[in-house]
Amino acid sequence: MVDFTPCPCGSGLRRIRCCALDLATLSPPEATNALTPMLIQAETSLKAGDITTAENSVRHMLELAPGREDALLFLYRTSRQQNRMPAAEALIRRVVTINPNNFWATNELTLMLLGKGALAEAEIHARNAIRIAPQNAQAHNLMGLVLTEANRPLIGEYHYRRVLELAEGEEPITLANLAWNLKNQGRIDEARALYKRSMELKPGVLQTVLGFAKMEEADRKFDAALKLLDEAEKLLPDNPSVQLTRATVLARQKKTEAALEILHEPEDSGSATIKLGPSELSEKGRLLDQLGRYDEAFAAFDTAKKRALEFGARPYMAEAAADLANRLKGFFTERRLKTLPVAEVRPNFPQPVFIVGFPRSGTTLIEQTLTVHPRISAGDELPYINDITQIMPRLLASPLNYPDALAELWMGDQREGLNELRDYYLNRAAKSGIFKEGADFFTDKMPLNETHLGLIALLFPQSPIIHVIRHPLDVLLSVYSNHLTHGFFCAAQMETIAQHYNLVADLILHYRQNLNMRYLPVRYEDMVVDQEANVRKILDFVGVDFDPRCLSFEQNTRYARTASYAQVTEKLYDRSRYRYRPYLKHLEPVLEILRPVIDRLGYIIDPLDAAESKAAE
Repeated sequence: MVDFTPCPCGSGLRRIRCCALDLATLSPPEATNALTPMLIQAETSLKAGDITTAENSVRHMLELAPGREDALLFLYRTSRQQNRMPAAEALIRRVVTINPNNFWATNELTLMLLGKGALAEAEIHARNAIRIAPQNAQAHNLMGLVLTEANRPLIGEYHYRRVLELAEGEEPITLANLAWNLKNQGRIDEARALYKRSMELKPGVLQTVLGFAKMEEADRKFDAALKLLDEAEKLLPDNPSVQLTRATVLARQKKTEAALEILHEPEDSGSATIKLGPSELSEKGRLLDQLGRYDEAFAAFDTAKKRALEFGARPYMAEAAADLANRLKGFFTERRLKTLPVAEVRPNFPQPVFIVGFPRSGTTLIEQTLTVHPRISAGDELPYINDITQIMPRLLASPLNYPDALAELWMGDQREGLNELRDYYLNRAAKSGIFKEGADFFTDKMPLNETHLGLIALLFPQSPIIHVIRHPLDVLLSVYSNHLTHGFFCAAQMETIAQHYNLVADLILHYRQNLNMRYLPVRYEDMVVDQEANVRKILDFVGVDFDPRCLSFEQNTRYARTASYAQVTEKLYDRSRYRYRPYLKHLEPVLEILRPVIDRLGYIIDPLDAAESKAAE
């Protein structure tokens, strides 16, 4: 029976000729030469402005020859032109699968994945672009873009500088990209000089001016940022990104009403009016929250999430998340861990302090507090634990994936395997340039590193693990008001945030019951109520003397590369404690999902009383 089901990606092709295509059934390219006139006819129709006829011709051609690379690229271009992004992604993926050496298609797919925040997958294709064309400046530019956004700016810097070498001159756009990279490293003065030079060489580039303005905002130079935004506004009036940045600056200046007015979206907005994007809507919601207009704020957050999905954001990868959690629980058991070795402490080398916790739980606050201390360097969000989970099978010569590849440690020739994995982590940290003179420790606050506490306990059995805990409803609401990709894209919907929170909480409970760890739970709420007592407790746990400067974390001049970068430039405040209360009616769909873990952590669901949580056990 012939399957006429249209492909859900929206390409207009039948499912069996699109996303359900069996690539093993494709004919050799030379066997489809007779169909080339159909593509020529499609090009002619497209030039005449008849895109419908053009696409129909190509779809008919792909029905007969679903592996024709040129036809797939044609339909990809028209899909993008008509903003059918799921179809465009499916088509360009197929081209890259059929021909991994197609540099243009690899470039397009990488940029598309980068735009969606799928950084791990984008890096795979960016690396392949360099393999295809190692002397191609665009290949290195791609790698620079991906690694900068993936919080590996030092390596990203290398690739941007390779672009400048290959271009044999000062390429203004690359200078601006490099400036953004250096800003992410906290090298603000160098970045500022590069932005100025880029604008001298090529004035009037919106993205350069906007990036410069965002850097000045991050560096708290608000007047300079607004001046640059005035220039950006002249280049492209009413640009949403410019308006969002202006609103952000005004909000940091406590001009909330003025910021909110910028993000106004007329209720009768028709097709001629540009609707606010997900980021603008989320910022609008946060501003409304500051004004106590909670119903309107939640409506903005909710619309932001729905629009993000409409625009192609990835939904929660529930099956993949559950599969990983189950495999981790199955491997990291008390019985098995008694038979496994642990890595030795590498002498005369700074050691990591792992600050773990669900996104938006307060990990940035703890890191900013600790890294004021002269003996603790700021590592920020280091991806190296996750990297090890990916490369472990190769490094341990195992046919199994993580975590089962750790079974190789029982082999005589792999007894030093954990030391090698430990050194991979430490060497990468050293190359990243994060160590400061005189520091014995450095922080790693990669979100959801707690997923891999079993691996961390094997690699760094003596390293402090500080687990930041915050009321689950506060965490959920804060995640819902931001656009994050951590945690298998769980932030896409309120219910999936709750689902992933439960999954991670259950995994942590399993680890605590089965592992020996240097583990300290710290409640965000306790930190706010009694800052000094908790700072003293944390520093003592790490093994350094108390330093009163740690109580003034807002004076830490480093740039925190997280969504909390603005909050941690202010003195400690308590307005984020039990923030969920005014939103309880909106949170009803997730209350029963989260109630068991709320109870287990010693919190309560209370709309009125400032009930304090019990101390973590």
